[in-house]
Amino acid sequence: MYWFEVVVNVPLYTTFTYKSEQALKRGQRVLVPFGHKTVVALVWRENLAPDIDRSKIKAIETVFESEPILNEQWCDLIDFCARYYHYPIGQTAFCALATGLRQNKPLTTKSEVFITLSELGLQQPAPAQAHKQKYALWQMLSGQTHALSTLKQSYPQAKKYIDLWLEAGWLIQVNPSSLIATTQNKPQLNSEQQQAVEAICCTNQTFSPFLLFGVTGSGKTEVYFSCIEQALKMGQQVLFLLPEISLTPQLLNRVQNRFGQYHYAVLHSQIADKERTQGFMDALTGQKQLIIGTRLAVFTPMHNLGLIVVDEEHDYSFKQEDDLRYHARDLALWRSKQAQCPVILGSATPSLESYHKAVQGQYRLLLLQHRANERSKLPKIHIEDVRRQKLEEGFSPAAIRLLRENHQKGGLSLVYLNRRGFAPALVCTDCGFSFGCPHCSAKMVLHKSGPTLRCHHCNFAQVVPDSCPSCGNQDLSALGQGTQRVEETLSTLIPQAVVARVDKDSTARKHDWEKLYQQIEKEQVHILVGTQMLAKGHDFAKLSLVIILNADGGLYSPDFRSAERLFSELMQVSGRAGRAEHAGLVLLQTQLPDHALFLALKAHSFTDFAQEELDKRQQFGFSPFGHSIAIKADAFHIGEALHFLTQVKNEMIVSTDVNVLGPAPAFMMRLSSRERAQLFLESQNRKALHQLAEQFISVLTVKSKQYKDIRWSIDVDPMAS
Repeated sequence: MYWFEVVVNVPLYTTFTYKSEQALKRGQRVLVPFGHKTVVALVWRENLAPDIDRSKIKAIETVFESEPILNEQWCDLIDFCARYYHYPIGQTAFCALATGLRQNKPLTTKSEVFITLSELGLQQPAPAQAHKQKYALWQMLSGQTHALSTLKQSYPQAKKYIDLWLEAGWLIQVNPSSLIATTQNKPQLNSEQQQAVEAICCTNQTFSPFLLFGVTGSGKTEVYFSCIEQALKMGQQVLFLLPEISLTPQLLNRVQNRFGQYHYAVLHSQIADKERTQGFMDALTGQKQLIIGTRLAVFTPMHNLGLIVVDEEHDYSFKQEDDLRYHARDLALWRSKQAQCPVILGSATPSLESYHKAVQGQYRLLLLQHRANERSKLPKIHIEDVRRQKLEEGFSPAAIRLLRENHQKGGLSLVYLNRRGFAPALVCTDCGFSFGCPHCSAKMVLHKSGPTLRCHHCNFAQVVPDSCPSCGNQDLSALGQGTQRVEETLSTLIPQAVVARVDKDSTARKHDWEKLYQQIEKEQVHILVGTQMLAKGHDFAKLSLVIILNADGGLYSPDFRSAERLFSELMQVSGRAGRAEHAGLVLLQTQLPDHALFLALKAHSFTDFAQEELDKRQQFGFSPFGHSIAIKADAFHIGEALHFLTQVKNEMIVSTDVNVLGPAPAFMMRLSSRERAQLFLESQNRKALHQLAEQFISVLTVKSKQYKDIRWSIDVDPMAS
């Protein structure tokens, strides 16, 4: 008889002991009886000699013997993640698992299929160019071999055409072992890019963190690609992390052109569960060499990891804000050290934590100070003082004039406003009543569809009433601008221009981004109106004008990171302009034209901004000069949440190395009908901080049983209050 510890998807900080008549390995998937159910578990410790009554130990019911076993490195990653983020080990493991592996049944996976045109197919005439997808798909297959799954991801109608061509005998399947990896469309690197590539590639098989700090348009992606190519040629696997799904369509076109013969998988939330599970398992077994994905992809098990790339490393999207509150960039660094491979953190506006470590020598700093296209210059940034100007639906006269002139010249313009919907508030003009969300401490946003009022925090929606519920007045006024209102305004001011809105509402479906890119490439769009979804990573050759509205809003926040977040947003969106031969101009409307942040932005000086901001943070002990952990609680009434945290705090013995602040209501106190309180542990001693957090968890676990409705959580290295 063998004895094992297994992990189960339950909110308990422990493993569970089971027995089996056969030897099992760590990372093997099994079914075990748990309570009154049979659940999936992972073998976590083997060869045990349990010190409990062995007659009471239950037996493992089923072993999924035909499945690949999760490797030791993946299990160690989960162990570290659970310890560092103080999250139950079982829930950590199952959060990281692909969906198909969480189910109580054997996993059915399929081998990758590769296809190309047969001899008969090569004799057929190409489809008419008017059938754009059909023609593009045929061109890709002409003389080249591609993975069937990749083609289906790239073209919505690929399956229909491929099935027809297979039936006609125009396509044949190819054995992947016979493929020879080649790269196409390899550009010539400039001296800065070449130096960066050489520095990274010469550190192969050692833990080497690099901060690739390059101005917008400096060709960071080409540096990534050259390093990826070297790793793939050596038979290694590469993990490429992106902050947003919206960045994948344009990048995937470049990946397909550059690495079309390598096997790669794309993992993000809009990929079907079955495809994500297949990609997860293919990476584990080494069938996929390149994994491209958003933050959850950091947990992908790799057969032979040789390089990690984190693009836009500063982006807040890499931090998970609920359940397992991990930071994908930080886990990527840990994985790099575990695998003894280089990791590239790339950004035009690095996080101050990464920049400080680079300045201190903990990371190697690689600079790209010039744009990759020699004819492309950084855009000119004009700060427009709007304090005494009469604005037309949020636009200054200068902004309207520039938009009209750019349209007449045939240029593409971008109007940036990080606020979706039609208007951020609807108020009564008589009594001043404003419509707030009944479930959150937030105003309802007016949307044109319906029209409806919608909460952007809990998604509650209601039809706009005919009159004020407070005084009965029927004169309701929409205050402020959202992207829908800006889109409507521009369609009126410049009726001959085609305006496309890009926000969470307009890009909700799977292929919306692909369609938008096609329209832009065909010059069917003249003005883009967008939120921060458009602020990073996108490269539109004809984009020559950027108008930034309501730039001051980001400064009025209690979060000490608000200035960093705003500077990054504005620098990134400004960098979309003038990336080809067309000169770029950015007009930023503000009521604070002399603010240091805007002056640094105008000078394109991240270092000036960073140094001033780091000096402030050092004075107050904020990150990166100190560490913090947030302990949060919520209940139906704020008093109960505050009382719970106060009781827990009073039972703690706090060392002089750690400050405990609070408890106090959260900045957004009410969210989804629950009221939230929090306290913060702060210290320059990370070890003492985590030791105290472990003590808090013990007390939190006991005390929460005395409260019927209380919920609590731990947030290590919190990014928001």
